[in-house]
Amino acid sequence: MNHILRNAADRLRAASVESARADARILLEHAERNGLDFEVLIRRRVAHEPVAYITGHKEFWSLDFGVGPGVLIPRPETETLVEQALCELPDRKQPYRFLDLGTGSGCLLIALLKEFPNAIGVGIDGSAAALFWAEQNVMRHGLGHRCRFRKADWAEVDGHFDLIMSNPPYISTADAAGLQPDVRDFEPEAALDGGQGGLTAYRAIAPILGRNLKANGIAVLEIGAGQHQFAGRIIEGQGLTIVRAKPDLGGILRCLVVRKPLGKP
Repeated sequence: MNHILRNAADRLRAASVESARADARILLEHAERNGLDFEVLIRRRVAHEPVAYITGHKEFWSLDFGVGPGVLIPRPETETLVEQALCELPDRKQPYRFLDLGTGSGCLLIALLKEFPNAIGVGIDGSAAALFWAEQNVMRHGLGHRCRFRKADWAEVDGHFDLIMSNPPYISTADAAGLQPDVRDFEPEAALDGGQGGLTAYRAIAPILGRNLKANGIAVLEIGAGQHQFAGRIIEGQGLTIVRAKPDLGGILRCLVVRKPLGKP
């Protein structure tokens, strides 16, 4: 068995796959557990298909999420948004209303609904493929009675919310071509490419925050490296306050925490 694992890891390493040994072990365990052909799985990974797509699963906030082609794979750095939302909303028993813009797999919204047992949430996405996975995940976690998803443009959002969250596309178009093939060739472009400077989505989000956040409401937004000042100015242009920019575990400023001032309609 060690020989099989070592050979697979060597093949992945030769294909410039990062974490070759770990990926080989995950795929071997997945093959054995599900009665699958390990060789087929390794070939898929050699072609740079993401491990999460091959296994159909990805952990986020210690919860298991189903993922596959057409949906962005949840990433550890996005957990920074969950942490900051918990800091800003310390009373977990409140019947808050949450909105997730570009919900993808639903990981952000579902993680926070798990933390707030009396909250309800809405997830918006323009991709039917992504919403397929979000619907699967909300059922997986038994939250169908507190969460609904809509295929819609963000500008169609109505109602007011205590918390708005978003992990929008924020990679600049100029940089998108240089992404690792695991990401560039497999994950949905619409969830990655943020236009010129990677800021297009923030220009769309800012007026939604101004219009749909309750007074004193909070937003948590994921940002790319070096974007906090540029995205912050766009958000502040709606009369909103940047509470802080919070780094992820890698030290990169990853989350903008935004508040709508009291008295602002």
